[in-house]
Amino acid sequence: ELRSEGFGSIVLPLLADIGDTARMEYIMDRYRPKIIFHSAAHKHVPMIELQPGEALKNNTLATASFARLASKYDCARFIFISSDKAINPTSAMGASKRLAECYLQALQSLPENNTIFLAVRFGNVLGSSGSVVPIFKKQIREGGPVTVTHPDVTRYFMSIPEAVGLVLQTSTLGEGADIFVLDMGQPIKVVDVARQLIELSGFEPDLDIEIKFVGLRPGEKLFEELKHKGEQYLPTSHPRVQRFIAPDPGNLAQLDEEFAALRENLETLDRNQLKQRLQKYVPEYSPYLD
Repeated sequence: ELRSEGFGSIVLPLLADIGDTARMEYIMDRYRPKIIFHSAAHKHVPMIELQPGEALKNNTLATASFARLASKYDCARFIFISSDKAINPTSAMGASKRLAECYLQALQSLPENNTIFLAVRFGNVLGSSGSVVPIFKKQIREGGPVTVTHPDVTRYFMSIPEAVGLVLQTSTLGEGADIFVLDMGQPIKVVDVARQLIELSGFEPDLDIEIKFVGLRPGEKLFEELKHKGEQYLPTSHPRVQRFIAPDPGNLAQLDEEFAALRENLETLDRNQLKQRLQKYVPEYSPYLD
């Protein structure tokens, strides 16, 4: 799409795993990016509940390694895409994102660091990979049932252009170690989304297409929250962006030591043990244990 719009001469696609430090070091050294929007993540809550080690590997440890390289190569701004699920998390995915936020805040205070690290939290992006809308549409095409976890479950929803626009705006606001939350409007009942999609498809909910409640899955909340206990938020110059004053993220040297120990044990600890280890680093995390 960018090539067709005439930007082919300034776009360079590179394929890399952010956990591959040697490859990432080469890219950072060769191209010296000034702004990084870091959105590589495992984000599917039920899948991560079964494999928390993969979330820690990708969402937390690889983010920490990538952020270190950004600082080493004097990247001006590093914008980390976090999640509203990082707030008082009940899922391993949310806790892995929260731990990454803490690391970025601790890294900000390193004396030799010149990079501004920012985190942006927002909710479900309509039409993105794994979002409910494509799933509901598929279930409607197949004649139902449309499955909803709970009649009272609510979520914040944004469109893709809305999310992208606000992230770009946020990238200009931060001064370092900031956590921003985007105004996502009012939370919406997921069952209402299901009903509207059924009606827009020309069917009658519960008459032509059944809505079936299947129960909350491990790690899921009835509703998402906007801030941690102890966090205060301030307005910014953008009316739809607020900035959090977060508690002290902790000591960077201690986090590095704990992350090194975590890397050594990722493949040997079972999922309950990994979640308990994650709770040690993120005390507000309430893990679901088998």
